[in-house]
Amino acid sequence: MSSSEESIRLAAGDAELTITPENGCRISSLRIGGTELLRQGARYGCFPMVPWCGRIENGQFRNGGVVHQMPLNSPPHAIHGTGRNTAWRTARVGGSEAAFTYDLVDPWPYSGRVTQTFELTEDGLSLALGVETYDTSFPAQAGWHPWFLRNLGGSDARIGFDPAWQEERGSDHLPTGHRVTPRPGPWDDCFGMPDGVDVTLTWPDELELKVTSRSEWVVVYDEQAEAVCVEPQSGPPNGLNTLPRLVTPVEPLEVTANWNWRRL
Repeated sequence: MSSSEESIRLAAGDAELTITPENGCRISSLRIGGTELLRQGARYGCFPMVPWCGRIENGQFRNGGVVHQMPLNSPPHAIHGTGRNTAWRTARVGGSEAAFTYDLVDPWPYSGRVTQTFELTEDGLSLALGVETYDTSFPAQAGWHPWFLRNLGGSDARIGFDPAWQEERGSDHLPTGHRVTPRPGPWDDCFGMPDGVDVTLTWPDELELKVTSRSEWVVVYDEQAEAVCVEPQSGPPNGLNTLPRLVTPVEPLEVTANWNWRRL
């Protein structure tokens, strides 16, 4: 393990993980045997989506009788939460594991604390996000948005998964509320996997990486030439409005995901 003001590096076997707490506590690099798996750049890597995932319709959500307005950072909607734009505090760092926190502040209208943990092994990474409050209850979501490189030097990655349904996407990029039979890509779409997220990325003759989670929602985005995104999350886009999950003083929101890889 090594750290600086800007990054913290974890290592296990030939796996190296770099986290940048100051830049939204995102994974800025994951190297396996010297091969980078994530798209590089301040906006990329893998960032946490919290306290919501994907888009909120017109940036507005309701908690009881109160309507809240979030900044429209993807007009006409608000997208991907506030955690990725926040400096996180380092709570704990070991050789292959680390934990970070940040307190929810304006523009999010409720107080609470978010914790993100990482545990690296030779052949995998375990991720966890927790959202807790000791004050007013509020709806929230959490998940991850990794930008996996489409190409590691050989053939393009293949995406393998068997979702139970696809959320029909409207022209406004939000789910319409209808579940449809999964359609061929390219995708910027949310899928339901009620037995848990299970998606395999295969770079032929190079590497296989499985993304799994107990959560039943995953967004797959592969409309970009450079990268493919497999995003496990606790609810669908616009879920603060359509499927609210309350964080209460006695019931935090806890989400986990695992990436496991093997050489081919």
